Amino acid sequence: MTHEAPFAIHSESQSNTGFASSFGLRMSPEKNTLTGIMTGCGEMHKVMSVVEKVARTRSTVLILGESGTGKELIAKAIHAMSGRSGKLVPVNCGAIPEEILESELFGHEKGSFTGAVSSRVGRFQLADNGTIFLDEIGEMSPKLQVKLLRVLQERKVDPVGSTRSIDVDVRVIAATNKDLAEEVKAGRFREDLFYRLQVVPVTLPPLREREGDVELLAQHFLERQAAELNRPELSFSNESLRTLASYNWPGNIRELENLVERIAILSESDEIQAEQLPEYLSQVIRLPSSPVFDMALPQIGVDFNALVDDYENKLITTALSQTGGNKKAAAKLLGLNRTTLVEKIKKKGLESKIEVCVMSDDMAM
Repeated sequence: MTHEAPFAIHSESQSNTGFASSFGLRMSPEKNTLTGIMTGCGEMHKVMSVVEKVARTRSTVLILGESGTGKELIAKAIHAMSGRSGKLVPVNCGAIPEEILESELFGHEKGSFTGAVSSRVGRFQLADNGTIFLDEIGEMSPKLQVKLLRVLQERKVDPVGSTRSIDVDVRVIAATNKDLAEEVKAGRFREDLFYRLQVVPVTLPPLREREGDVELLAQHFLERQAAELNRPELSFSNESLRTLASYNWPGNIRELENLVERIAILSESDEIQAEQLPEYLSQVIRLPSSPVFDMALPQIGVDFNALVDDYENKLITTALSQTGGNKKAAAKLLGLNRTTLVEKIKKKGLESKIEVCVMSDDMAM
């Protein structure tokens, strides 16, 4: 059985009670958590604060974050707390071909295209008085982006093949793992639609940046699997938890959840040891030592900040050189979020140095 990744609150705050009742969740008195929703991360507390504030408004929300960080669960939380009478209707824009997606979103009239043997109501109409969740919005074609922009502006949909517009009262929540600002610069996403969507942006941090959450979530997933397998004694050793916490988790919470499920099924002992974990989890990439660390410090001292800054610059330029200037790939090598890397590059003024490094590598090839 697969489960969605919990984003979760773990807090002593009294505001959790209000959130729990709004979201229809029960509190766990032992941990003072919302069942199925766990985090001890300060950044996630900020996210949930934004979620609570925006939920009861009509504002469009754009949820940003890597795959597996729980974007759909955030959408469900917003809808659950919105008080809207309609339902939440999810649409995966990246999984439906363009020629079908238009009909799925806006509906069509009988005979409007080959195979349209009857009229069909679109997802926007199904979500009337509720919420539509447009996942992978960055995959939507320019043609459909124009039609979506009109819906956001006028709150009307035009079914394919119809001469009439239909009024809809729909709250739009969109999500993507792409950098839409970069997509706009590249001409693949409409700038006006981008600003319409990001009225309230919600950015989910990747699991590797959620301090303490790997251990918390791993034990939560294991407890759930133990209950399903009728093995209540299952637990992680301290060393195995440290190993899990040291991994980068490119697949985020979804990857962690699936791994714990597999480990629980295959484990023959009640306590899961580090050696039972996949080997790749404990493989640490060791960078060559820097000359700075191989020398004695001079009696006159050093400029600590300058040395650290210089070493950080070399790490960034080396990673970008190795990835041919691909910032997403370089960020992964460095264990950083892409937006964090981009901010560092701008702040340090490294753009020109990076271009030189990449050009040098190309010429060498």
